[in-house]
Amino acid sequence: MDELKTTRLREFMRGAATELPMMLGVVPFGLIFGVAVNAAMMPAIPAQATSSIIFAGASQMIFARLFGEGAPLFTIVLTAAIINLRHVLYSASIAPFLKPFSRKWKFLLAYLLTDEAYAIAISHMETLPPNAPLLRWHKQWYVFGAGFTLWLGWQISTAVGIFIGGQIPPSWSLDFSLPLTFIAIVVPALRDRAGIAAAAAAGICAVAAAAMPLKLGLVTATLLGIAIGMLVEARFGAVKMEKAS
Repeated sequence: MDELKTTRLREFMRGAATELPMMLGVVPFGLIFGVAVNAAMMPAIPAQATSSIIFAGASQMIFARLFGEGAPLFTIVLTAAIINLRHVLYSASIAPFLKPFSRKWKFLLAYLLTDEAYAIAISHMETLPPNAPLLRWHKQWYVFGAGFTLWLGWQISTAVGIFIGGQIPPSWSLDFSLPLTFIAIVVPALRDRAGIAAAAAAGICAVAAAAMPLKLGLVTATLLGIAIGMLVEARFGAVKMEKAS
């Protein structure tokens, strides 16, 4: 039993340690959310509750801005849902690895699924041998460690931003930390032609379609990136860059 607990703790700590560098971008973004909440004159307690209920930085940011503009509740909810459509893709990608785990674990890990946690989890799972005994290796604890670390950091950083956000000078330009975080997530994962083509197509489309209402440009860019990636993979196969060189 002691060995079992040690294995679980080790996997949890490994996931947490791998996630920690991502906090360099997450914490400033949490502070930015706090600033947006203050600008929107949103009550502090409900604003902080969104970090636990919605738990999605981009959606929370839009939630705060639309709230400040007096948008109807339906519009706010619909916009947040559209922005979070990417999580459906994350779920479909990581679902085969979570299949051996119990329903309770799946619910918990689904709640903790974010961009950063997904990137850490899927990168780790893909390095494991085929048919690896994930349940016996307690890999759910690795994913839990990564997800919980980000969850805790997000709760703290948004709370700090909400309660002292008005004292953060605009000259800090904290919003620049968010794209840096996603660059750090995406670039290491680009290991074949299909991935590079998908990322390039999605990036170009996201910039070109940035003016679309309800952030539909992000959804359009995502779907286009998937389509381009699938076409390139069907045409050339998943040729690894290291092999091609």
